[in-house]
Amino acid sequence: MFPQAQPIYPVSGIRTIEARVGAQAQPTLMERAGRASAEEAVRLTQDRAGQVLIACGPGNNGGDGFVMARRLLQAGRPVTVAFADDPAKLPPDAAAALAAWRAAGGETVSDFPAAPANGWALVVDALFGIGLRRPVSGRYATWIDALNAQPAPRLAIDIPSGLDADTGRVLGTVFHATATLTFLALKPGLLTLDGPDIAGVVHLHRLDIDPAAWLAPMGMQIQPGLVRQLMKSRLQNTHKGCYGDVGIVGGARGMTGAALLAGRAALKLGTGRVLIGLVDDAGPAVDFNQAELMLQRPEDVLEQANVLALGPGLGRSTAAAALVEQAARSNKPIILDADALNLVAASEVLKSLIAAREAPTLMTPHPGEAGRLLGTDTANVQADRVASTLKIAGSYQALVVLKGSGSVVTYPDGRWLINSTGHPGMASAGMGDVLTGLIASLVAQGWPAESALLAAVHLHGAAADRLAREGIGPIGLTASEVAEASRGVFNGWIVQAGKGR
Repeated sequence: MFPQAQPIYPVSGIRTIEARVGAQAQPTLMERAGRASAEEAVRLTQDRAGQVLIACGPGNNGGDGFVMARRLLQAGRPVTVAFADDPAKLPPDAAAALAAWRAAGGETVSDFPAAPANGWALVVDALFGIGLRRPVSGRYATWIDALNAQPAPRLAIDIPSGLDADTGRVLGTVFHATATLTFLALKPGLLTLDGPDIAGVVHLHRLDIDPAAWLAPMGMQIQPGLVRQLMKSRLQNTHKGCYGDVGIVGGARGMTGAALLAGRAALKLGTGRVLIGLVDDAGPAVDFNQAELMLQRPEDVLEQANVLALGPGLGRSTAAAALVEQAARSNKPIILDADALNLVAASEVLKSLIAAREAPTLMTPHPGEAGRLLGTDTANVQADRVASTLKIAGSYQALVVLKGSGSVVTYPDGRWLINSTGHPGMASAGMGDVLTGLIASLVAQGWPAESALLAAVHLHGAAADRLAREGIGPIGLTASEVAEASRGVFNGWIVQAGKGR
């Protein structure tokens, strides 16, 4: 699908892999998962003395916890196992794991135990695994609340209980992990929506299995290696005409800055020329902070530029809609953001034009705009971010990024990726405008549209991450700062890829 990217599987894919591996796995997958969990517990408690508390549930996730407990006990670590269900109702592998735990001298308590005098060294959630689809309630909700209240590191086995593995939705009460050890492959719910806030630091253990050998990856995580392999060096014998003309159309009254931000971002990423078409006739004639930008009539920009980005500060006027229609009828790559998306969502004519285009169309909605494109609301979009983004890509035959926590990139052929760069400091005005400029710049420079989209999304977040490491933000970070930092990160990637000059 994409080399140098980490596979992601929803629950259905993980279940398929487990079924295909089946009895061929010796030792069993549960035994491997429990051993890996014990090793992770030892790592997390190397500087903390005391007991480990493992709360085990009624399924195979609980079985992983029983194996973990036995391994820790055999390694000389004191362990308390809380388990309140009927052993006779456990799945076969989990029942065998419980029997092995007891045969090793282990015991279980049916009530949530009081903490030792010196507290727990680690608390472990082995209650519910990736199959959970309904809110946690009753005793286990109480146990999760009690686990969350412990002043100790909190480890989730495979996925935090109460987190939907496919969507990242919180299902009622949820375990707040400081670390999650997940098995075989990454799950979408760990990477998007609430997952990054709930799962803590995610560690992947493949259990000595190559999932892609058993099932083709169903999604991918965008990683630095994937982006670096796309880097291109520049010839010494070159000129600005080799790097394209980006046209930004937007900047209605009171929103001129949005178009300028997009243009500045495109310029700083190496576009040969950037033309800005401000729909407000009273707009400035020059950007005194970035005099290289060429401010022209929108109609001229649509004619001259070879890549068009519409939406930053565009507004929803009749004139704005006409500009979007003109761009949609062109044979040029177009990037649609902000009000350009809202105008498309409100017009059957524009919807049809976009879906029928042969040149690439790239769309960058936030959840509210995605809801309008799908004729639904933000809550429904966020309920399944991957599925929502795939539906937009299919309906509009477009390349789409759904922005937000764990931005989702999808293509019309059904491929999808999740990006993990970026942080909450990016929740500020103008960030989407900068992303639009970055995407447009790469397309103008000759990158295939699908590569430009995933690289720009990853770069956008990576630039913000670098600034935070340097003490700039995260709170108070500005879009202008991210545009500036993107240049440095991008050039660094070229050097790392061995293609710098």
